[in-house]
Amino acid sequence: MFSASRLSALLLVLPFVFAAPAVERSESATTFCGQWDTSVSGNYELLLDQWGLSGASSGSDCASITSTSGNSLAWTTTWKWTGGTGVKSFTNIQLNAGINQKLSAISTIPSTWNWKQTSSGTVVADVAYDMFTSNNAGGSAVNEIMIWLANYNAGPISFVYNSAGQPVPVASGISLAGHTWNLYSGSNGANNVFSFLPSTSGTTITSFSGDIKTFLTYLINNEGVSSSQFLTTLQAGTEATSGSATLTTTSYSVVIN
Repeated sequence: MFSASRLSALLLVLPFVFAAPAVERSESATTFCGQWDTSVSGNYELLLDQWGLSGASSGSDCASITSTSGNSLAWTTTWKWTGGTGVKSFTNIQLNAGINQKLSAISTIPSTWNWKQTSSGTVVADVAYDMFTSNNAGGSAVNEIMIWLANYNAGPISFVYNSAGQPVPVASGISLAGHTWNLYSGSNGANNVFSFLPSTSGTTITSFSGDIKTFLTYLINNEGVSSSQFLTTLQAGTEATSGSATLTTTSYSVVIN
């Protein structure tokens, strides 16, 4: 049996035991390089998604999840592509929990993303959130919604271009999630594409913290996107076209409420 003194000591320690913070776990950091390789970690899934690989004359794309802590994870991808003018890969982290809900049923989508990119030579790429909506849960995409945090010599899809060949936004100076954005609208041939880019050219948002739902609400209120659409996909990563770079995410989290 416990003595009174030992029981008292245990009671003093218990509150600190139960108040312990979430433990950060380092992953084995298995590196994946295959065209369609995936790796699941909790509510997230690493997708290499080298959908434009055939357009490259040479290159590679490898990625790994490096650590997890609660609902947050860290991951990295290193890519090098030459040849062609189209996107070669969209290495990303996909959220698998809470999707396939109607937009009207979603109250908030808080997310944080802290990252950095190192590169050599001229790089054509973006760093962005990428979402798809459909008329049905798990159905074919009707709308693609992108939130670009960085634009490295790339450009959004647009219906209208100026005389210099630059895309023309359908709206400018939109204040959302603590930043100011321009909105571009176009089509990829299969579905509508809405792209939010920082209003000031060259702006790179390496530390993002905001509610992704506010972007969807803007499109519902101003661009005719139906609130009865289902959010079928929510990803965050880098679309790589050409050059050589390493994207290192030190902390990423997102949840659908």
